[in-house]
Amino acid sequence: MSTVLCVVCPKENAHSLLSLMPRNYCRYSSSNKLSSKLSFSSGVTAYSSAVANPSRSAEERVYEVVLKQADLMREHRRKTAMDLEKPIENDGNTNWNRLNEAFGRCREVTAEYAKTFYLGTLLMTQERRRAIWAIDVWCRRTDELVDGPNAMHITPKALEIWETRLTDLFEGQPYDLYDAALSYTVSKYPVDIQLFRDMIEGMKLDLRKSRYENFDELYLYCYYVAGTVGLMSVPVMGIAPESKASIDSVYNAALALGIANQLTNILRDVGEDAIRGRIYLPQDELKQAGLSDDDIFRGTVTEKWRSFMKGQIKRARMFYDEAEKGVSELNFTSRWAVWASLLLYRQILDAIEANDYNNFTKRAYVAKAHKLASLPVAYARALMRPSKLAKFELGPKMNQIIYK
Repeated sequence: MSTVLCVVCPKENAHSLLSLMPRNYCRYSSSNKLSSKLSFSSGVTAYSSAVANPSRSAEERVYEVVLKQADLMREHRRKTAMDLEKPIENDGNTNWNRLNEAFGRCREVTAEYAKTFYLGTLLMTQERRRAIWAIDVWCRRTDELVDGPNAMHITPKALEIWETRLTDLFEGQPYDLYDAALSYTVSKYPVDIQLFRDMIEGMKLDLRKSRYENFDELYLYCYYVAGTVGLMSVPVMGIAPESKASIDSVYNAALALGIANQLTNILRDVGEDAIRGRIYLPQDELKQAGLSDDDIFRGTVTEKWRSFMKGQIKRARMFYDEAEKGVSELNFTSRWAVWASLLLYRQILDAIEANDYNNFTKRAYVAKAHKLASLPVAYARALMRPSKLAKFELGPKMNQIIYK
């Protein structure tokens, strides 16, 4: 998985993260709690799923989530004068040795599994980068439940237990060090538990759903497993003081980056997913292109497949274009990491094209030299001042691709 706005993209794990997974569900004893005085997001009690009104389109329902997250940030700004750039003083209740160990563990994981993004986070203030590492690790652990080596043994009940753990850590009762890092993070930033629960909902979909009838269904899935992470990250990344963009628009961009990254994952991993019996491509668009599930299982690159893939790649790039509009609105110290991740992931689409659209037997990847070359480019873009635009819209509808 790779993080950022910070987006974590679920299907990115190349190695087992078994060492991150809890071996039991024994909670810390009260004597080991990190803090006895933590204040948390009201999202714990105000949670409502993005699927609450299935009669509306996925874009409309997810947009309501975006507006809610933007409202939470505005409310946070009104209620607190806390300076998130200032090191937090010891309040006498926090076990700082244990907390520092927790964030250190998260740093190690991010450095191992998201090297390019990790380098970008080093430009952030200590509080911001540690918070981003904590979010990154929780998302990786969540994804590992359904995409890791033990995925065949995971049941809906296991995800329910994981969701219970989530509620506990939002209430200041973490089970292990990784949870402790996130528990502290969500107590300091206006991050809504709804987003984390929605990500777990995406994992539940993977257990029961292997086809998506149209892009509306796929869009909702992409929101669950990746768009949520972008929205989680905005409060931590911060918005530049000089930005003239609306908070809503910055969250829109974060969502778009998550959707773009997940669409890229899907297009890269068509062959791997087919082996597991999963097809994450819109069924109606496959039919429109004259293709079927059998064509994917057969794994032969034809002109029809090339034409279909061109349309899918075009749509993913449209989401990247939307995402780019918001990156420069972020706090300066946060931009480098986001630009590095965005540029890296966008190049995967180029690699698919370079492979002549053979994503059945060839894995599209970005060479290490190209990854390193992206870092100075990303830094140069990070130096760009926020736009003077007051706001921007989500852009054209992206749920219809015409195949010729």
